[in-house]
Amino acid sequence: MKLVVVSAGLSSPSSTRLLADRLAASAAGRLRQAGATAEVEVVELRDLALDIAKHLVTGFPPPALGAALGAVADADGLIAVTPVFNASYSGLFKSFFDLVDPDALTGTPVLLAATGGTARHSLVLDHALRPLFAHLRAPTVPTAVYAASEDWGSRGPGADGHADGLAARIDRAAGELAGLMAARPGMGTAGAGRGNGIPDVVPFEQQLARLGG
Repeated sequence: MKLVVVSAGLSSPSSTRLLADRLAASAAGRLRQAGATAEVEVVELRDLALDIAKHLVTGFPPPALGAALGAVADADGLIAVTPVFNASYSGLFKSFFDLVDPDALTGTPVLLAATGGTARHSLVLDHALRPLFAHLRAPTVPTAVYAASEDWGSRGPGADGHADGLAARIDRAAGELAGLMAARPGMGTAGAGRGNGIPDVVPFEQQLARLGG
């Protein structure tokens, strides 16, 4: 099972990459609890910025960018993390997903996350990121994770108004992603029940069949 993480942080190290790594580690742990092995691949957009610009101008991806786009297309689950610029996702983040094949993410579960200096920008998850991935026909997990500067190291209520802190939100979102990944056709659902903390997910066609019966 392949879990791909796209991080659009611009500095090194960055809070965006830190959040991405924590989400990936938590999701991989949840999949292991379900009896699945997750291969985690990180796509660091900072290292591909020049290649992205070349592809936008020429229409041809350099090898490193082509490999990153291929990894996203082949993913069984995706974690997408961006810093917030001017109340939206970064230009680098958007430019990369502009280059993803429109059908590549159809049906691929996605966990959305963002980082910013203030909690005032937490709505970027719902007004910018969810519509982008809805356009790509990728189902997004219910819990999206926003990390403001004050969230790091805090064990109290999160900056986005949630009663639980950042660690709890990471764990909840990762569990939702792992549950959707385990329920995908061909992945098997053994071990994906309530006993290991991953919610049961009934495929949509099974729900329709029950209604028809």
